[in-house]
This record gives sequence, structure tokens and C-alpha cells, in this order.
Amino acid sequence: QVQLAESGGGLVGPGGSLRLSCAASGTVFGIGMMRWYRQVPGKQRELVAYIEADGVADYADSMAGRFSISRDNAKKTVYLQMNSLKPEDTAIYYCNADLSVTLDGRYRDYWGQGTQVTVSS
Repeated sequence: QVQLAESGGGLVGPGGSLRLSCAASGTVFGIGMMRWYRQVPGKQRELVAYIEADGVADYADSMAGRFSISRDNAKKTVYLQMNSLKPEDTAIYYCNADLSVTLDGRYRDYWGQGTQVTVSS
């Protein structure tokens, strides 16, 4: 069974950095777009960044210049480097990916379970 698993969350002070990772486990034939979302309790989940299979990436306006998304297709992993963190970045961060896991070549949507990021002094 294919799963996505995030890691790297934790507690960091304002201005600090964290690097999140999200790895796909199981047999994967293809990886399409990979994304990071975040959600604060009581609010809608918001897109943080995405990266296409060819490496083209984009960011939400509030994260541009502070966050960097990258991927390693051989490792079936997407990363989110977060710098200059602010208290308002506190949230649960989820990875999401379009994965082809069957021989028919169809891509399906997969989600990780999330990792908590807390920015506080």
C-alpha cells in the first residue's frame, strides 16, 4: 500500500528554520505534481507551494522568498525548506502528491498525515 509520510516538524523560535520531508513508500510507477499545504485549527487548508515533475515550482505569496520546495524523484521525496519562520507559520503541514501506483498509468491523489510546526519563543 502506498503512503506518504511527513517528517521534520517541531518547535522553533521566530526567525528559525525547519526542513520538512515527505516520502512515498510502496511501489510507485510515476510521480506528478507534489504539494505542501498547511492548516490551522478552525481555518481552511491552504496551499503553501507546489513543484511539478520537471521541477517548476511556485509559492503562496506569504511564503515566497522564505520557503523553498524541492524534490528527489529517485527517493520519492519532496522537501520544504522553511526559513525566517514567523509565529503565523504555526500549523499542521501536509504533503500531497499525484502518484501513479497501478499499471494503467492513472495518477491518483495521495495525502500524508501531517506534521506539526510550531513557531514560538
